[in-house]
Amino acid sequence: MRYDETDKRLLEILSEDGRISYVDLAEKIGLSRVAVKDRIDSLKNRGIIEKFSVVINSEKAGKKVSAFFEVDVEPKHMQEVAQNLADNPHVASIYQMTGPSTLHMHVLVEDFPKLEAFINQELYAVEGITRVESSVILKRFKSRTGYKL
Repeated sequence: MRYDETDKRLLEILSEDGRISYVDLAEKIGLSRVAVKDRIDSLKNRGIIEKFSVVINSEKAGKKVSAFFEVDVEPKHMQEVAQNLADNPHVASIYQMTGPSTLHMHVLVEDFPKLEAFINQELYAVEGITRVESSVILKRFKSRTGYKL
């Protein structure tokens, strides 16, 4: 799935402001509003743009504790465990990884008692998990979602 320099510029602008109007985007790119809409529709139809969303500051929204987990899972339970954890509302992201740890997971909770409850009641209760390591974020220097061109 190739895209040209104009598509790349559209994606750069949209990644900074996904709510920009077609008119304003057209002015920045030097195309008509209709041409911009057609290009965006094409990028969506080809799966290059998956969706438009909002980025929420989790700390300001009440999720003050952010932690990363390395979770080892028995291979026969991988899909079931990954789906179980992905369905948990505290799990922000989860990835299957290479290397010594099987799953890499980012969790957001309101406070440390909630983190402890998540670990003891929700994580340790999942059948197939063999080892859990966690690291709590002390300070965020940079954070982004999606792919930055």
